[in-house]
Amino acid sequence: MAKVSVGLRGWRFDEEELFTEDGNWHPLDELPADTRNRILRLGLLVEQPCDACYLIHGEAEKKRCTPAAIVYGEPGDEVLLCDAHEADFLYWFREGGGSELAGEERFRDEFHEWFAAGNRAPDGYGPDEHVEQAPDELPNLPSPEEAQRRLEEAVEYEEVRYDMRDAADWGSQEEDDDEEPVDLDDIDLDTEYPSG
Repeated sequence: MAKVSVGLRGWRFDEEELFTEDGNWHPLDELPADTRNRILRLGLLVEQPCDACYLIHGEAEKKRCTPAAIVYGEPGDEVLLCDAHEADFLYWFREGGGSELAGEERFRDEFHEWFAAGNRAPDGYGPDEHVEQAPDELPNLPSPEEAQRRLEEAVEYEEVRYDMRDAADWGSQEEDDDEEPVDLDDIDLDTEYPSG
């Protein structure tokens, strides 16, 4: 079973899991949940800038950032990199303690802090060799809008709305008239807490 990357290098998928025998995408609702989530996430990430470039140039100079070519980490906490900064990430991951954070919520933030502090891979520390076979033969990723449309056509969704102001409602949509509303006026959502 061949492994393929789609859109960006890094996340690898079983080719048979994604594509039909005639080379088309399997319907999104037929994909395993983790694979579907990664494919949908890739549709949002594929044209984003490299995180390291963004840390160097900032929002004001975002146009100077190189587009991402590689994705590492878990969906929602991924690190996007261009070819030039992959070695820095790999060095951090292998030699700087990054591997201990794999799967942790602070994975991306810790790399960003390490990189922003001026840390880099030593000269000559090279990224892994990537073998690309017939990248033009893979179908293009559907746009996020197209993916959502396909998913909605394939699966009937019951829209569920949660009142995020009341944690008691998070698991249930039933209203409890006996509960008093939580006063949110005194809560400071900008408070920063220590990460370690």
